[in-house]
Amino acid sequence: MLLVVVCAIHFGVGASVGLSVDEAHYALYAQHLALSYFDHPPLVGWVQWPLVALAAPTTVLRLIPEALWLASALLVYRLGERLQSTLIASDAAGSVVRYSSVGAWAVLAFALAPILHILGIGLLPDTLLMLWSLVVMDLTWDLMDEVTSQKPGRWLALGLALGLAGLSKYTAIFTALSVAWCLWMAHGWRVLHNRWLWLAALLALVVVSPVAIWNYQNHWISFAYQAQHGAGGGWQSLHFAQFMVVQLLVYGPLMLWGWAGFRRTAGTPPQHLLAFAVVPFVVLAAMSGGGTSLPHWTAPAWATLAPFAGLGLAHAVAQGRRRVIGCCVVLQALACVAILGLMLTAGVPLVTQEQGQGNTASPSNPFADIYGWDQAGQRALSLAQQQGLSSVSVQNWTLASRLGWYARPLPVHVLEDRFDQFDLWAGVLPVGGSTLLVDWSQLAYTVPVGAHGFADCTPLDTLPVSRMGMPIARFKFYACRNWSGSPQPQLQGAAQ
Repeated sequence: MLLVVVCAIHFGVGASVGLSVDEAHYALYAQHLALSYFDHPPLVGWVQWPLVALAAPTTVLRLIPEALWLASALLVYRLGERLQSTLIASDAAGSVVRYSSVGAWAVLAFALAPILHILGIGLLPDTLLMLWSLVVMDLTWDLMDEVTSQKPGRWLALGLALGLAGLSKYTAIFTALSVAWCLWMAHGWRVLHNRWLWLAALLALVVVSPVAIWNYQNHWISFAYQAQHGAGGGWQSLHFAQFMVVQLLVYGPLMLWGWAGFRRTAGTPPQHLLAFAVVPFVVLAAMSGGGTSLPHWTAPAWATLAPFAGLGLAHAVAQGRRRVIGCCVVLQALACVAILGLMLTAGVPLVTQEQGQGNTASPSNPFADIYGWDQAGQRALSLAQQQGLSSVSVQNWTLASRLGWYARPLPVHVLEDRFDQFDLWAGVLPVGGSTLLVDWSQLAYTVPVGAHGFADCTPLDTLPVSRMGMPIARFKFYACRNWSGSPQPQLQGAAQ
């Protein structure tokens, strides 16, 4: 019943808001079908291609992440139930308490993690990797058994799942390391003599080979970008502390019972499966000190911890700690409702600034991101046709994907000195070229006229965006001609 309610909520919210920055970017992957892409492997685009080719509306596109979220929740339930069955089966003395459903508690911890609802509404690489991590965890558990490890079917399924994980996100390497750890702990070095292991590894490499082929064809630019992006800046303990606090807030304290659940599995094979949560989390937490880890990157780690959390919660309830757990359930449910409610209202009444960073001392409204871009895209398309302009331009790469999606088939140029996916799709705006420049008040830039911009930019139109009667953003459109080819974007209000 809980999953039905949550899926209905996801569908309702998904049908009411536009595509976010990342969602639009990955939808463009599907429009520009390729073996891989500059910033991510291709599966997030491939799975959308049939619907994008059929011009499916946003509501239909969002059925994909909802289905992936639901499949992940069902796997969390299955793994939680397997943990409970394993403990009961291994309890020769009959001392294990017959808990209430571990699977149900695991799903509750999963479903009340606020940020996971974002992955259930919007398709991100992490939505896919979360599912494949759970699939790989389940298959690895099977293959830790001596008898099952001699059967080829599970090995081939593992190789396929690992390949699909690699096609989802580069951090799937952490999932592969977790598999290696679990198999080694279960079988020792003799696992290397199992020919099915090598066939599974070969299958995984074949499945993920499009990424390597594309990078070879494009001078390994994606690998170089990921290496630089992962390195970040100088390590700071403050960044690490902030990351840990944010993790607790966006995934919720119910997940922390995963440690208690792990302790209950001591002495049984499933205890090694905690590696699926620990390995990626530790690496990403360490990276956070350099300022490079985002909260949703750890979603696969927390999802694989959820079955252990279910076991810990079920044990705590059996020990009479219902009040503490009940408080956590209520608080996390309220947090989920608050976040989804703010998405529906575009931040009203808590965040109502029409202008964002660079314009005033107030921060940007993160919920304004998903409103007005469809109208702006159509207005841009109409104005470009009227002015005889063959492209749209923005001054920050985060503004490009939604215009690229909603103003398609117009190409989008990013007028800043950095290389990204849009340079591969549209190329740089040529010197002397003309374009329709679009500015958004939540991330507004000065109009680039002069030595580092255009010879002339003529204001064409302004599009206000409101939600529940409150202005939340404003788009401005300019016909800009004779580009200098020397960009130096300047945020409005920033020091000159």
